Amino acid sequence: MKHYVEIFDPDFFVDVPASPAAHSAKGLYRKFGKRAFDIALAVLLLPIIAPIVAVLWFVVRRDGGNGFFGHTRVGRGNQPFKCWKVRTMVHGAEEKLKAYLAENPEAAEEWARDHKLTNDPRITPLGNFLRKTSLDELPQLWNVIKGEMSFVGPRPIVTAELDKYGAAAGAYLAQKPGITGLWQVSGRNDVSYDERVAMDVDYARRMTLKLDLELILRTGASVVGSTGR
Repeated sequence: MKHYVEIFDPDFFVDVPASPAAHSAKGLYRKFGKRAFDIALAVLLLPIIAPIVAVLWFVVRRDGGNGFFGHTRVGRGNQPFKCWKVRTMVHGAEEKLKAYLAENPEAAEEWARDHKLTNDPRITPLGNFLRKTSLDELPQLWNVIKGEMSFVGPRPIVTAELDKYGAAAGAYLAQKPGITGLWQVSGRNDVSYDERVAMDVDYARRMTLKLDLELILRTGASVVGSTGR
């Protein structure tokens, strides 16, 4: 991670304009190949992933709640979409989060900074396993099929996070969010938000089939090693 930060200092990207048009995809892969690759890989993986998702849905909803959780995220061109996951949290998760943050100032500061918690009281034991293995993200294959997401791209964010991108917001808005990407394989919660932004801008500049394949393979290794958070 240190090597990446030295090369991709977030300050390097401060002059990136916010207009998505300024970052419109160039080249055959950017314009056509990436979507074709997403569709081909989705068709290939669907017969394998669909049964796994069905089993996880059945197991999760035994507590009486929904098996899936859809959360509104910001897509390409600032278009909102429902990002789907297998539910990993308890009932009344939002209320529990508010109470927890009110009682724990350090956690509130972490949430304001990263929009994530290292120790999240809302996550169930099964949910913790699903997150570590990234199995909770398998339903996002549906988002890819619908064209709302790509297999590789920036981490899907909520509207409140877009302000954190500052002048680099256009780099995010010009892309489809990804199931995996540079941030997802580079430490996740162990990197700062500025580093996440730098990674998203870097990927927008370097997007190629070779890089996408590399990141997908690295994601597979992370899943096997259960390093997700």
